[in-house]
Amino acid sequence: MTGENFRLSYVINTQDAGEIRMGNIPDALEVITGPYCSSQSSYQVVNGHASSSSSTTFTYILCATRNGTYKIPSASVVVNGHRYTSQPHMIKVSGKNTSANGAPHMHDNSNDQPHMRPAGSVIKGSDLFIKVSANKNTVYEQEPVVLTYKVYTLVDLTELKGDMPDLTGFHTLEVPLPQQKSFHLENHNGKAYRCVTWSQYIMYPQMHGALKVPSIVFKGSVVQQNRNVDPVEAFFNGGSAYVEVKRDIVAPGLTLNVLPLPAKPAGFSGGVGTFNVSAQLNKKDIRTNDPFTLRVVISGRGNMKLIKQPVVNFPKDFDKYDPKITDKTKITGNGLEGNMIYDFIAVPRNKGKYTIPAIEFTYFDTQTHTYKTAKTQPFEITVGQGNGSSSVNDFESDLKNKDINPLMEGNAEIQDMNTIFFDSATYWVVFCFIILIALIVMYALRKYISLGNDVERRKNKRANRVALKRLRQANESMLHGKKETFYEDVLKALWGYAEEKFNLSANDLNRSSVEGILLQKGVDETLTDKFIGIIDVCEMERYSPSAASENMNEIFE
Repeated sequence: MTGENFRLSYVINTQDAGEIRMGNIPDALEVITGPYCSSQSSYQVVNGHASSSSSTTFTYILCATRNGTYKIPSASVVVNGHRYTSQPHMIKVSGKNTSANGAPHMHDNSNDQPHMRPAGSVIKGSDLFIKVSANKNTVYEQEPVVLTYKVYTLVDLTELKGDMPDLTGFHTLEVPLPQQKSFHLENHNGKAYRCVTWSQYIMYPQMHGALKVPSIVFKGSVVQQNRNVDPVEAFFNGGSAYVEVKRDIVAPGLTLNVLPLPAKPAGFSGGVGTFNVSAQLNKKDIRTNDPFTLRVVISGRGNMKLIKQPVVNFPKDFDKYDPKITDKTKITGNGLEGNMIYDFIAVPRNKGKYTIPAIEFTYFDTQTHTYKTAKTQPFEITVGQGNGSSSVNDFESDLKNKDINPLMEGNAEIQDMNTIFFDSATYWVVFCFIILIALIVMYALRKYISLGNDVERRKNKRANRVALKRLRQANESMLHGKKETFYEDVLKALWGYAEEKFNLSANDLNRSSVEGILLQKGVDETLTDKFIGIIDVCEMERYSPSAASENMNEIFE
């Protein structure tokens, strides 16, 4: 209606959205404020499976100034370097909002939107809360219970996060719900709340007694209006006229009364719910040594994933294999329902007529609270002669239903104990040789590792190699008449040799300490004097060079 405010929201299913860009809004639709950006994310872990969702919402508030039909053009936003564009939207303006008095309102006051409160307003427990409910308070073991978390709000809730607690004593499945939450109106205690079903779980109690669902704390964010900031001015100046308030919301716990199952009959499958069983063969023409499949289908609603596989009593001379199990169940708001398919493969070895007895499935019916047994039809099959030869003759086929097979005839292969390699003399020689080789390898590896970790020894071995390399550089400098470079190379060779050979630090690398270490190590005094004397001469020639170039030859020799 003319003079009435309305909201225009763009929702992007990510929190990495960049700046939104709108097209040219018609003049008849005045932009009062916006955009203000809100994000929502949730992360949940149920039975070891993690799931998360997030979204970003850009909201504008517009006012219709005159009647007509107008096109709101596409808006675009950049996400991870890619630009995404919305669809254009048509809006029709007709009539006049008599309560507007010609002045636009900042926020929509219609019944399907919450009133945005000023910053600093107190959020009471009745303004924002989570209601936890179970579809049954008293159940039997393994009987499914639907646990629902619903959010009720009178404020602008923009984000909600909460983790499902570990439910001790329950087998739990999460009901898949839309990641993008949509609010609807619901009356509670005489007030109209915006409400959304946040999460649902199917719980199967695994024990009897009073089982508790603990309370959990959700982290919520509420947007409030900052009355000290002009929204229009904030919009054009790049600021915000809204503040975000963090709020802890406690979802209360509840207690379920779980009754034990009555005395279980023989052959109880563990199934609790309502079930049916059917079976069929994959072929009619069955021959010896030719495999066939018997498919058994358990269908219904209940603890489908926790039932035992059905028992098929094939004739005794049939070879049978573990079944292939196919799960065709789905989680719904009413529980787990669908089919569990078991494909049994069997191979008949002899021709004749056989009976596969009816397959029974005993379960606890949650509607009548009694045990029931569902049965398939028995199968009468005739096995013809296959292309392959039968493993037994006609006489043995008469024994097909007996537990003891005929004696094996023919000559048996006998082996001399003296020819066995195990525990022979050769065996023990080879065994000891392998142990000896293993010990040698272990010793060599440990020695190699210890040498690698000996830093001082590595430096000591490197001292000669590095010193000779530097002396070769000094020889090159001498041949080219480069006196300064020559003395510098000789000093590097001698000081570097002492540093590496005796593992000296930079502070200990001086004339007196090197001379003391050489004498302490038992180096001849004459050789020590020569070593220190060469260092002194090189230092003097480096800083007070003489005219005699023949000193280089003498020092190098």
